[in-house]
Amino acid sequence: MAIEMILALLAGLGLFLYGMKLMSDGLQKVAGAKLRMVLEKLTKNPIMGVIVGFVFTAIVQSSSATTVLVVSFVDTGLINLSQSVGIILGANVGTTITGQLIAFKLTAIAPLILMIGVMMLMFFKKPMVQKSGEVCLGFGMLFFGLSTMSDSMQGMSDSLTNILSSMDSIYLAVLVGFIVTAILQSSSATTGIVMVLAGQHLLTLQMSFYLILGCNVGSCVSALIACIPGNKNAKRAAMVHFIFNIIGTALVILTLGLLEPQIETMIRSINSDPMSCVANANTIFKLAQVLILLPFSKWLVKLAELIIPGEDKVTATNEFQLEFIGGGHAVTPASAVPNAISEIMRMGHLANDNLHRAMNALLQNDKKAILTVYENEKEIDYLNTEISNYLVQANQLSLPMQDKKLLGGLFHVVNDMERIGDHAENIADFATTCQKEDLSFSKEAKKELQKMLDRVDHLLAMSLEMFGENKDSHMKEILTIENEIDTMERKLQKRHVKRLTSNKCEPHAAMIYTDLLSNLERVADHGTNIAFSIIDDVEDEEE
Repeated sequence: MAIEMILALLAGLGLFLYGMKLMSDGLQKVAGAKLRMVLEKLTKNPIMGVIVGFVFTAIVQSSSATTVLVVSFVDTGLINLSQSVGIILGANVGTTITGQLIAFKLTAIAPLILMIGVMMLMFFKKPMVQKSGEVCLGFGMLFFGLSTMSDSMQGMSDSLTNILSSMDSIYLAVLVGFIVTAILQSSSATTGIVMVLAGQHLLTLQMSFYLILGCNVGSCVSALIACIPGNKNAKRAAMVHFIFNIIGTALVILTLGLLEPQIETMIRSINSDPMSCVANANTIFKLAQVLILLPFSKWLVKLAELIIPGEDKVTATNEFQLEFIGGGHAVTPASAVPNAISEIMRMGHLANDNLHRAMNALLQNDKKAILTVYENEKEIDYLNTEISNYLVQANQLSLPMQDKKLLGGLFHVVNDMERIGDHAENIADFATTCQKEDLSFSKEAKKELQKMLDRVDHLLAMSLEMFGENKDSHMKEILTIENEIDTMERKLQKRHVKRLTSNKCEPHAAMIYTDLLSNLERVADHGTNIAFSIIDDVEDEEE
């Protein structure tokens, strides 16, 4: 009988953990991309960072997901270390929402919610409905698991009472809370277990306090693991989380040592139900920690920098390096696409710079610039290969729905940027030919080429801005300029034929001039394609 109860307890725990993961993953897939954009843009003010961190965590139901995401964002430079502090503090409060939901005791309707989730997954094909079905299924499994654990603990009450009564040290309780949370990788899961034990009157409210304080520190383990492959700032972000929880937990333990009877009375006065008492205590403790330590957020950053000093060392294992993706960076499903976009933007700027360098080499007869173009083209080819491989791997992750839609377009954008680099290399080849054969263009031809280059450059700048910010603000202007460039190419080709027939330029130079115009026009086409990758994504969202 005891073995059956233990198995039932383990089954309930398994259902609870898997339900929480399913619910968290489903919520991130449904709303993760939009929440991430808010997280990136509204965190310059520490107080706003706390609010954003709280809301994000309350929605995705996982402080670990938030802190790991923050670590990866700091790692790739999407947010700085100071911005991360507010989000981390807010996440600590946001994670208590799970406990508050558990306190509502929705176990009676858990089978109904679970069945609704199953039906949504089985009978509907739309991705949004399916992901929402995952959320419902996870939510139902979570409470069904709680119910199973609660029933099994009732049958084991005598044994559990003996075990838990022997845990009379508050420091042992903190240690147990830390270890269990570190193993389960979820403070919400440990808090849920503590609430069930308290609800069965197997655990005193005093011991519950210290167990959930241990959970606070144990919740840092996920971020500490995630920061291992990251840079120094990523490690510092994880360290800020750890320092905050250590100091906050120490302050609460000290306060409990002085005012425990008063605090316990206050918490019971809010709601005398044991499960609600644990949930409310968890929320109050974490909210107090944030209110006390938020004014010292800059000192938390300085302490993290003191513990993890120095700058990142660049290892020369390859001739070229990836800055935002690859083995040295923390990767999560929610950060995979933003990191790829940052690397693609770097590739785009490098290709655009190479185009300018190649044209300057041609118009100003600069031999050193030609060599630089060829060297940069190797890096562009390297980025093309590495980013494409990364996107293939990212496609295997459980990405937010909006990011999943973006992936196909990103492959095309990488290809367009690589082709821009190829056109820059073609222009460098023309410059080499002109130098070897001592060919030159007339002043009029040079002015025409410069004018066309300026229009192409303007188009590319707007396309890259649209792609980087995921906004269609410049689309009409880009289409107008693209048409201007097409018209300009036809007019300049006709004008050049007249110069050629009147012997104002050499035949070989005339051929190169014609090819130059074609290359610049093709670059404009690729720039327009990059801009349209955003439009296509917007249309997909509307559908």
